[in-house]
Amino acid sequence: MRFGIFDHLEARGADLGALYEERLAMLAFADEAGFERYHKGEHHFTPLDAAPSSSVFLAAATQRTKRIRLGALVLLAPFYHPIRLIEEVCALDHLSGGRLDVGIGKGVSPVEHKLWNLDPDEAVARTQETLTILRAGLTQPRLTHAGRFHVFDDLPMTMAPRQTPHPPLWWPGNVELSGAHRLNTVVGGPAGAVKAQVARYRDLVAGATEDWNPGVAHPTIGATRHVFIAATAARARERARAAFARYDDNLMHLWRAHGVALPGASVTMNGDFDAALAAELVLAADPDGALAHVRGLGEAAALDYFVGAFAWGDLTHAETMSSLQLFADGVMRPMAA
Repeated sequence: MRFGIFDHLEARGADLGALYEERLAMLAFADEAGFERYHKGEHHFTPLDAAPSSSVFLAAATQRTKRIRLGALVLLAPFYHPIRLIEEVCALDHLSGGRLDVGIGKGVSPVEHKLWNLDPDEAVARTQETLTILRAGLTQPRLTHAGRFHVFDDLPMTMAPRQTPHPPLWWPGNVELSGAHRLNTVVGGPAGAVKAQVARYRDLVAGATEDWNPGVAHPTIGATRHVFIAATAARARERARAAFARYDDNLMHLWRAHGVALPGASVTMNGDFDAALAAELVLAADPDGALAHVRGLGEAAALDYFVGAFAWGDLTHAETMSSLQLFADGVMRPMAA
């Protein structure tokens, strides 16, 4: 089993500098502990994300880590001019020494698009066009493109990524699109749902006729959980329950503030911690319980990549680091033995 970290980088107080320093310290620990990847989300106008310019934070992270791969999950494609995006990806790939991953998506919040003066109904088309331009601009010396939103005529691509032909690409949450194009992905939910999605993804990868990840020999699919580990399961659940309420507030802030209904169930189960536990969206356990859960998930779903969110809600930096240490010692080391 390989391990990654997902992070919204939720706001906590007014001291952004302190928050960034704590998160960079967490990344330095994860780098030494053997985590394979760090995935940073992107959101705007919300306490869910205190570092909405992912490239800026990841640039800092490249200088505080040596081994762990770094990337956004996702870059909100409609919010970027594709040429600037190409340039930032190239710069980050070199700053990291070739450790960059690039996740692309349209974003789930129509409120964020409207506040950015974008039409949410154009999000899919903008994302698809930006991804087309990104793939071309990272692999060609000159770029010509005529699309619905952008037109470029023989632009010189003066920067190129360090990885060839480009950094690994991720498209989360949609196994149909990601599998059919050999893009890396992550999914969530109970073991049975993960198993079904993993099987479908691998079937699609095996039969893929379009390869949007030509530098990736074996595309990755991972499963995500919000994780809190404590000395006892009772303590873990007690603290996670309180933290989950803040996480739900942060996640749903814009939706509730603007009276926008979700297209389906909230990923926080509308703040119902017990329902989230039952749906295996949250892993709150002692080290032995966490080890059993991760092992069981890997065996049930034939899965080899587990992604945990460890810093979420109102968990303090000290609590996050303790949970991470217990996870590294109690889950990662036994599974590596």
